[in-house]
Amino acid sequence: MAADEANATDARAAPIAPLPDYRDVNMPWWQELWRRHAHITTPLRARGLPCDIEFGLSAYIVRVSLPDDSYLIISPPQEPSSDRPPGDPEGWIATREHPDDQTLFEVLYDSAPSDDPGARRRSEARHGGSAQPLIEAIDLRLAQLGLLPHPVLPHESPHVNPAQPTPMPPSRDTPGAPDRGPTYVYGDALRDLTDRLNAAESHADAAALLHQILEPTDGLLAQLGEFFEAAGEKAKEAEEDDGFDLSYDLADAAAEIRSLGEVLHVAEDRMRALTPLAPAPRLPSTPARAPSLPPRALPSAPPRHTR
Repeated sequence: MAADEANATDARAAPIAPLPDYRDVNMPWWQELWRRHAHITTPLRARGLPCDIEFGLSAYIVRVSLPDDSYLIISPPQEPSSDRPPGDPEGWIATREHPDDQTLFEVLYDSAPSDDPGARRRSEARHGGSAQPLIEAIDLRLAQLGLLPHPVLPHESPHVNPAQPTPMPPSRDTPGAPDRGPTYVYGDALRDLTDRLNAAESHADAAALLHQILEPTDGLLAQLGEFFEAAGEKAKEAEEDDGFDLSYDLADAAAEIRSLGEVLHVAEDRMRALTPLAPAPRLPSTPARAPSLPPRALPSAPPRHTR
């Protein structure tokens, strides 16, 4: 994990906030909890905000230290407790509090489902457990309060300098563009990214391209999960049985994509840490006029023993 921090710090002018500094950080159970919350902690640490994982009333929470000594608590619903795994709740609640000022209590974001059927539906509730809307809401409020040490521009990489943006392929209607049937601009963009990966000259370049896919907030997998989740909500609008069945299938797809992002969350750093093989030394070339050596005579076979 120390190597991960060094890579992140070297790659950007404003260093990512450090990991917590206590003994549990080196324990496997703590590292697993940290991994499950990386889609929350990574973008916030990229903004210069130190994060930690603690246990709340009934579930693990993310505690974020702010420059004015106040702090954020980002948690799943605490009462009643949820059976969902850490880091993947039904919704997120983000509050700002202060240890010495009990009057300071502010809800920045709340996408947790309500148990009260008569309660007014909050706008955030449609996002459920998605991380990106949560981070955007925190960005907006902390910027208003002047408590954001390092604002991160949209799609800015928290680990490495982003690779050159991939231009969209030309439309079918673009003069000179080949007519090859329907245009799949997003598939073409990903195909171009794959071509650039194949042509990468170093593992660091390959890691930068992996980052475009695996970044937990703005990467392709995160956005693909958002896409399938939105498609599921659109299917529900039909208010038909098949629409609800389709929405469940799409929600499952979104969950599987997010799970894949969790499994591969360190692939970028592992790729960057790979050491390329040194090229084999080239043998000196044979002089142009070197006399050819006669072939060595093969040793004669030993005589067979006969009875």
